Amino acid sequence: MKIERLGPEDIRAHAGAGLAELLCDAVDGGASIGFLAPLEPAEAAAWWRTAAEEAERGVRDIWAAYGPGERLLGVVTLVRGDKANGRHRGEIARLVVHREARGRGLGARLLAAAEAAAAEAGLRLLVLDTETDSPAERLYRTAGWTAAGVIPDYAADPGGALRPTTLYYKRLAQGRGKGPEAFASGPFPYR
Repeated sequence: MKIERLGPEDIRAHAGAGLAELLCDAVDGGASIGFLAPLEPAEAAAWWRTAAEEAERGVRDIWAAYGPGERLLGVVTLVRGDKANGRHRGEIARLVVHREARGRGLGARLLAAAEAAAAEAGLRLLVLDTETDSPAERLYRTAGWTAAGVIPDYAADPGGALRPTTLYYKRLAQGRGKGPEAFASGPFPYR
């Protein structure tokens, strides 16, 4: 299993194939990650092209996990705070593992990669939200995340039913990167 950070060109190159397929598989499998079912491959690819633009601007980083034959099996994204008072924090968004690869620790490895990069870059706090009582909650709790609260009817699941969402946070040990003061005048420098 190999995990690597994708650059904007990598994201664009795989938006219409592996990345779109991964997103569609997650939504078809019931994951509440911002889309309703059925998710069309063209819509999924368009989302990834937007993510590539965000990566180019330094707003979003994306890590991908590959299995045998270089098959894309999972991704995680890290979105950084863009407000002057929030440049010390980031959000873990769209941690997705293909249904065929679940239960092998891949989600934990992707999450750990994003957390380590965030700490190294000087982020001190990460947040995320996930559907309450979803399998993802066990992963986050096991990885040391703290539940901050539940919001009822926060997001629709892929079938359109409103579901509660649990908000989580995790404080990070300061890495060797620069602290939040380095972000006071511009975009996040980590590439």
